[in-house]
Amino acid sequence: MSEVVKDIVAVVHENLKETKAPVVPYEPRQLKSYHPNIGLIACGGITAHHLQAYKDAGYKVVALCDLIEERAKARRKEYFPDAQITTDYRDILARKDIEVVDIATHPAERVQIIEDALNAGKHVLSQKPFVLDLATGKSLVQTAKNNNVSLAVNQNGRWAPHLGYIREVVRGGHVGDVQAIHVRIAWDHSWTRGTPFEQIEDLVLYDFAIHWFDFLVSLIPNREIKRVFASKTFAAGQDLKVPLLAQAVVEFDGGQASLVFDAGTLYGSQDVTNVVGTKGSVTSDGSNLGEQTVRFYNSEGVATPQLKGAWFPDGFHGTMAELLSSIEERRSPLNNASDNLRSLSLAFAAIASANEGRPYKLGEAVSLWTPSGRGK
Repeated sequence: MSEVVKDIVAVVHENLKETKAPVVPYEPRQLKSYHPNIGLIACGGITAHHLQAYKDAGYKVVALCDLIEERAKARRKEYFPDAQITTDYRDILARKDIEVVDIATHPAERVQIIEDALNAGKHVLSQKPFVLDLATGKSLVQTAKNNNVSLAVNQNGRWAPHLGYIREVVRGGHVGDVQAIHVRIAWDHSWTRGTPFEQIEDLVLYDFAIHWFDFLVSLIPNREIKRVFASKTFAAGQDLKVPLLAQAVVEFDGGQASLVFDAGTLYGSQDVTNVVGTKGSVTSDGSNLGEQTVRFYNSEGVATPQLKGAWFPDGFHGTMAELLSSIEERRSPLNNASDNLRSLSLAFAAIASANEGRPYKLGEAVSLWTPSGRGK
């Protein structure tokens, strides 16, 4: 936050009464007695955060699978030394004592794995983004229903403390009807240089922004999203193959939203979120995703809740905890795959809009945009 903005905030706060922040359940759910055996399929870089979160939570990961055996062994040595190692995911699905599987491969590779896991009677946590087209997602949701098992998506941003708190404040009715949602993130995404991520045509709007499309949708679950207009471009001086600048403007019933992503910011990173409602507003700002200050405003004044945890690894704890607690309580998880299709639908529409230069309605793009398929 700039010094000028800090001064403005300080002046505003001098004229506001300090009040109590709403107490809402933003942290990962705590299990009562359900502690199933878990299997992890794929042991790539991000799974270090999965396993650290599961270890800290006391979960039982009993099997690790990766096509590169040494990678699975390295994960076992660091996190769960007694886990079985295999290079064939079907070995995990064949184990009757494993009830839950975390599938962390890339989207195209995991469709068959998810389907096989569901048909084997396993509850599944799928990595995000969930699928490359809505029809495939709907088919997997139906397969889960047919087998009476749960299918959830690892939208771990939902349990980042600041995003989780904002979501629950909105869900609890503390801001009233949402009128506006605005997010601006400026950071350096050049770590993707030379990795498979650099081959993703719409890297920022797809792989990264799916967290915020999902966040936006979670705030307005029963409101009609009318259309989205998005754009993307290369940042001056960037050397990655794909655009690092992207933005989307979303019109929904009774409100508007904007998501602005500046992924080529080498200096002065910033992350700001603002949600405005008829009864109050909630904001969060900081220099990065892990260092955030949240403020809640209403007619009584301003409150600054002191939140616990951090996105890494608590966000990964949150997604699995929500799946496990939903199984224990026999309900649908908050991050269920069926609802996630709405998040994907918004992402697909934004990506198609950015590529074609026109607004898209929700549901108009049914798959990830490609030059040949064009999202239809």
